[in-house]
Amino acid sequence: MRSSKSRSRNKNRNNRPSGGNIINRVFDSSGPDGKVRGTPQQIIDKYNQLHRDAQLSGDRVAAENFAQHAEHYTRMLAEAQREVDKAREEQEEANRQRQAERDRERAERLKAQEEAANGPASDDAAAPAEADNGLVETPENRAEEAPKPKKPRRPRKPKAAEGDGSADNTPSEAAE
Repeated sequence: MRSSKSRSRNKNRNNRPSGGNIINRVFDSSGPDGKVRGTPQQIIDKYNQLHRDAQLSGDRVAAENFAQHAEHYTRMLAEAQREVDKAREEQEEANRQRQAERDRERAERLKAQEEAANGPASDDAAAPAEADNGLVETPENRAEEAPKPKKPRRPRKPKAAEGDGSADNTPSEAAE
């Protein structure tokens, strides 16, 4: 069995912040009046309120201290917001480039289809273009071709009369 010391060490290692998005991360701030816990915006609001309260009570030193704490978290939040905005802009630029590539490919396909439809008048040159245009054959396209002649149907066998016994075995006859 492991000792509690090693378990607590592993527990602390797993709870380390990964550094990701700090805009919504919860912080514990050890300020002059004790801990303040919350997201950076909540901590900023709390320190600004403490700053106003200290100013109203005439404690200039505490007011300045709370103002500095609020400024620290304001800078952290601004930096995190710049990073988020930069990542968003990079993502939007990548999306614009992908869309531009799709638009170019679509224009090339349309141009190739128009060339195939308005292409050379000779039948020999048009046949390979039609086969290679990448379109699926539809019933409308088949209608343009000459219809195949239908095979004649075989005549039906005549029905057997009810009482002559030449009909197929019925369940009652099969049981006998």
